[in-house]
Amino acid sequence: MVDMSFDRVVLEQMLLRWIHFLAGITWIGLLYFFNLVNVPLMNELDPATKSKVFPALMKRAMFWFRWSALLTVIAGIWYWMMIIGADLRNAHALASSASGTEATHFAHARAGMAIGSFFGIWTGAFIVCFVVVCVMKVNSPVVVGLTYAVVVASAAVAYVLLNHHGWESSRLISIGIGGGMGWMMMLNVWGVIWRFSKKLIRWTEESTQGKAMPVEAKSFARQIFLTSRANFALSVPMLFFMGAASHLPLWG
Repeated sequence: MVDMSFDRVVLEQMLLRWIHFLAGITWIGLLYFFNLVNVPLMNELDPATKSKVFPALMKRAMFWFRWSALLTVIAGIWYWMMIIGADLRNAHALASSASGTEATHFAHARAGMAIGSFFGIWTGAFIVCFVVVCVMKVNSPVVVGLTYAVVVASAAVAYVLLNHHGWESSRLISIGIGGGMGWMMMLNVWGVIWRFSKKLIRWTEESTQGKAMPVEAKSFARQIFLTSRANFALSVPMLFFMGAASHLPLWG
């Protein structure tokens, strides 16, 4: 017999996960399309054909890309907040039966550090990489890749060190890392990829009417490419940690 006696919290969690999965598939699917299919194809097209295909394709693709990214992150953070709430209730319930330092940690468990460090650390990681790619305008994929690797690894270590007091579950910490990468990727989508893509789309449309492309176009295209490649690479560890949240207890 099927048991349909679900409470409100269970239904809310299921709805959030479903939205998170559906939007995430759309977002990451388009990310892979851009990097594995669209970039090689555009490089093979002649300028006249590219000027016609690029605006029509990117207008549609970028609409779904940017909004699915935002929806994925909103639903994921909302679900993660519910996990933090459950961990806090468990910690406060265990405070009376624990002793010593453990009892102190349980009794003083608060959501502020878990949430505040998430947004602080991962937004800071985005800013550092943004400066390297868009302010310093580093063109080398190797340098950009190493920058992302060092910054993201440092951010992950920092998050674990700040949120490993005994009451935080492995799910909380894993999502704090994987979701942090997702937060950083979403900021890349809105702060770099879409910000510059909409200008390139407009300029490409205008070029078909005889208007010359601005000198910034080449630089913007390069920054979009490097940031999109970074998101493509980040999606692998991001998905690992999101899967580990439920299936691989990395932390006690």
